[in-house]
Order: sequence, then structure tokens, then C-alpha cells
Amino acid sequence: MSYFENFMKANQAYVDLHGTAHLPIKPKTKVAIVTCMDSRLHVAQALGLALGDAHILRNAGGRVTEDMIRSLVISQQQLGTREIVVLHHTDCGAQTFKNEDFTAYLNKELGVNVSNQDFLPFTDVEESVREDMALLRQSPLIPADVEISGAVYDVDTGRMTVVEE
Repeated sequence: MSYFENFMKANQAYVDLHGTAHLPIKPKTKVAIVTCMDSRLHVAQALGLALGDAHILRNAGGRVTEDMIRSLVISQQQLGTREIVVLHHTDCGAQTFKNEDFTAYLNKELGVNVSNQDFLPFTDVEESVREDMALLRQSPLIPADVEISGAVYDVDTGRMTVVEE
């Protein structure tokens, strides 16, 4: 049996707990969280969020990219969010490689030249949060009155630490 088949079975139990209440399309807290795709980070549980509370936007490294900004603009302008939290974490996979090495690996393994692609690796997790907060503040698509905060989640303890600019 595949994992997908197990997921479908588990979903039935979830449906039974979920109920049939229709949640509004706009997040209750008016918060969007930019974070990593890491499987050790259960954002809703770590922040005490319930269904319908916040937008949780994820990608490798939790980095602010053009597509992340696209999603944030929709989140704000169409769905009413007014706050952004940048949440990176310790022991991130984006800390394990350099662009040059990774692009060479992809060229060798896949035969694809991606030498112009930035996979946004980093070495200092707090600095990566600061960089992404700065990118959001500099974007003309993010209004100046949107509150932007940052933190680092420790994957070993679950504790979050505020990152000051």
C-alpha cells in the first residue's frame, strides 16, 4: 500500500473530526506566515493556530521569492491579511549546500544547466530571516503599514526565538 493510500484512509478520520462548518475564506487572524517546507515544522501546532486562522506559505528554506510575494499580495489585497511572520528554522536543508555545488550536481545528474538559478541557500538562519524581512519591507507590493516580524524555530525543542532587524 502506498503512502497516498494511507493518507486517504487517514483523511476519513480527519473528516469525521472536521465537521461541516463552513469557514470564511479570509484568515481570522489576518496573518500570513512565510516558512519552510521542512516536515519537522508543524506551523499551526507550534503557533496554536486552528483551521481558518492564518495563511501558511511554504517553500524550501522559507525564503521570500517572487512567487512568495505573489501569494502575499493575494493574501493581503484579496483576503485581508495585514501582518506577515517570517519563520525559518534550525538545521535547515537550505544550509547544507552552495549554489555552485548544487547546480553542478543537477547538471551532472539531470543533464540540465541551471547555473543561473539561485536556490537561495544560506549559512546563518537569523540572517536569512533578516534578509527576507528586508525584502518584504522593500517590496512596492507590500504596503508600509503591514506589520512584519521574524523568528527562528528550533527543530529540537520547538521553541521560537524572535529575530530583531
